[in-house]
Amino acid sequence: MSKHLPLSVRVPIESDNPGICRDEEACIRCGMCRDVCTNIIGVHGTYTLEETGDTAICIHCGQCANVCPTASITEVYEYQAVRAAIADPDKVVIVSTSPSVRVALGEEFGMKPGDFVQGKMVALLRALGADYVLDTNFAADLTIMEEAAELLERITKKTAPLPQFTSCCPAWVKFAETYYPELLPNLSTAKSPIGMQGPTIKTYFAQKMGIDPKEIVNVALTPCTAKKFEIRRPEMNAAGKQLGEPAMRDMDHVVTTRELARWAKEEGIDFAKLEESKYDSLMGEASGAGVIFGNTGGVMEAALRTAYYSLTGENAPKEFYRLEPVRGYEGIREASLDIAGTKLNVAVVYGTQNARKMIERLKTGKKDYHFIEVMACPGGCIGGGGQPRNLEVDADQTRKARIAGLYSRDEQMTLRFSHENPEIKKLYEEFYGTPLSRLAEKMLHTSYISRAEDLTKHGNEQETEERNEENTIVEQHFINA
Repeated sequence: MSKHLPLSVRVPIESDNPGICRDEEACIRCGMCRDVCTNIIGVHGTYTLEETGDTAICIHCGQCANVCPTASITEVYEYQAVRAAIADPDKVVIVSTSPSVRVALGEEFGMKPGDFVQGKMVALLRALGADYVLDTNFAADLTIMEEAAELLERITKKTAPLPQFTSCCPAWVKFAETYYPELLPNLSTAKSPIGMQGPTIKTYFAQKMGIDPKEIVNVALTPCTAKKFEIRRPEMNAAGKQLGEPAMRDMDHVVTTRELARWAKEEGIDFAKLEESKYDSLMGEASGAGVIFGNTGGVMEAALRTAYYSLTGENAPKEFYRLEPVRGYEGIREASLDIAGTKLNVAVVYGTQNARKMIERLKTGKKDYHFIEVMACPGGCIGGGGQPRNLEVDADQTRKARIAGLYSRDEQMTLRFSHENPEIKKLYEEFYGTPLSRLAEKMLHTSYISRAEDLTKHGNEQETEERNEENTIVEQHFINA
């Protein structure tokens, strides 16, 4: 007998899933989780429990939690562990904030989608007891430096196959590992911003600030439930390897936007009355390119700004400040650009079901692509599985408002390019050397594994037969109900 209800009823969730969980008593079997996982994410409906040995296939994107009308499905809460670390006088709690949180957190406190609440967000984290508050946008700039350098090497030196796919979305990475392992050489080896922020804090930041790395509790504040899976990947311990501490994790906890709001309300903090605060000075400065990382197309646009500089020695012209062909809200967007005689064909995709369509398009060979951005969630990270939910309003309009909030912030900034961030320059001068250096490769890059066998873990034939019979009975029950 299967431990899961039939796949025709709902999405199955394993008890050890690090990203999401389900309260069985609150589940009304409405099937909305099933539908979003089928139509937007492209996972549900691609396997049977008989094929997988009764194991759910999940990329941890959390879109099922975003549409669940009873909040039966939620992220796996980690804020209690962070609260305990803050209470420990021997621990140094460092929180790094992702770009998309600052245009969504206000919704949990009665503000409009897209309202830019960065100052209050930082103030809230300080009120909750964080020792340092840093900006993951800093590491977004760092990711661009590495990813753009890798792209140019692939184009000019043919060091790896094209197109290069982005790798900052852990749900997309796991999707590719599961369904398209043959494409893994095409994924950028650059870690996500959180993947780079963690080891840089426990090495460079710790050294500069005189902190024992073993006492640091690194916390990522993100819109994303899949980051809870990402930080637990075995290879995400570069700092520990560098420092001779094999048990040390680069990032210790992930707290979502919703979790932070829940925590604040439990503590009775009045978010609206908080006086705005600023990030700490080291690893707290970012460019507009880092800001737009949270939007679909933002990673592409940010990388192309720096790629233009790398190819020409000059900053990109004004039209690169608003790269309209890669902006927008369509699930698949394409553009062709000419940079100093080098033609680049690029594409932007959100929704891993759309990624399937894009990959099938690649297989036709009718067009050569150089760079493809993929985000699992609608609209990019701004639509992540840990963002505020309001089922009474139009989700697309909410996501568009968040996107507009980040683009507006980018336009207000004087620092628009990752390669001009003075703190990034200093980091390379003092620590990493150059993009793609030996130390950068060791700390800021990663590798991937095929998970294709997860789709074909056949169970015992007799168990499968019994399970099929049981599932038919249960399925008929829900049909009749």
